[in-house]
Amino acid sequence: MHIPDGYLSPSTCAALYAASAPFWYVAFRKITRLLSTRLVPLLSVFAAFSFVIMMFNLPLPGGTTGHAVGMAVSTIVLGPWGSILAISVALLIQALFFGDGGITAFGANCFNMAIVGSLVAYVAYRMIAGRAAISSPRRVVAAAVAGYLAINVAALLTAIEFGIQPMLFHDVSGAPLYAPYPLNIAIPAMMLGHVTIAGLAELVVSGGVVAYLQRSEPGLLKITAPGAVGEGDAEVVQRGGWRVARPLLILVAVMMILSPLGLVAAGTAWGEWSPEDFGNAQARQEIQAGSGNVAPPAAVPPGLAQVAGVWNAVLPDYDPFQSGDVNIQRIGYVISALVGGGLILLSFLLIGWVAGRMGRG
Repeated sequence: MHIPDGYLSPSTCAALYAASAPFWYVAFRKITRLLSTRLVPLLSVFAAFSFVIMMFNLPLPGGTTGHAVGMAVSTIVLGPWGSILAISVALLIQALFFGDGGITAFGANCFNMAIVGSLVAYVAYRMIAGRAAISSPRRVVAAAVAGYLAINVAALLTAIEFGIQPMLFHDVSGAPLYAPYPLNIAIPAMMLGHVTIAGLAELVVSGGVVAYLQRSEPGLLKITAPGAVGEGDAEVVQRGGWRVARPLLILVAVMMILSPLGLVAAGTAWGEWSPEDFGNAQARQEIQAGSGNVAPPAAVPPGLAQVAGVWNAVLPDYDPFQSGDVNIQRIGYVISALVGGGLILLSFLLIGWVAGRMGRG
């Protein structure tokens, strides 16, 4: 679901940057009063949680891969505005340093996952959970459904953005300039895997983490449960601190160690093929198999080829050593997870410093 550079036209990318900008602004303004050094740990941990969970690739129908995102969990603890900021930072680190999602498409990826995903999760969770007690199983069910709906709405938006490209941007012969498959292929190809495997993964993760927090730190569930009866301090999120973040910090650390499991799933996520794949016979077969058995263009779309190389990531594909050895790739995957987590922490320290300077100004 990470749209790479070259798959969306420059005008589409600009429109989605423009659509995302007001949400980023409001999210920053909404949580500026909470952006003290004591809140940085919670924002960092949830951004790192989203970052790491997206490294766990899952095999999807058609030979493609997908992953959970953690939108509902982040929203339930931080609220929708905190979640928008946390997941946007995770996506930015992925794009800049690991080449997972494009720089030109960063606005689109944030709009789909960080913004719309968080807002859908928030509305669904609040509606289903109601005024149930913090410890109620109803909140686990609400979180699971919220996660499932959020990732599928995000996937649908991604499919639509892919699918409108051939209709709007093509040469005089009708050949696509950017993403090659129209809506009638892009939507089924994207949604089949998310309605089933990826959506269920998000469902399990969302419900499982909320159940874990109900036992370990129920106060973290209070911000999106006003008036609910339950254990925990209602101001725990505002106070923040590493002690409060510890249950999830432990979970993230375990996930980082286990992250090489994300290498088990073979194949490429739908719509994330490299320009070289269009000229590779085996890759073309895989693209066709995941696209309703419709063959891709004979040559890489020219607009895609032109924009795809706009940014070279420092640690592409979470593989710092680029050795080809499977065991070294696994080590590199863990290192990438640790580096990503560190960069996220530094990002929020910087954001907190900027917010502090603005507050004093």
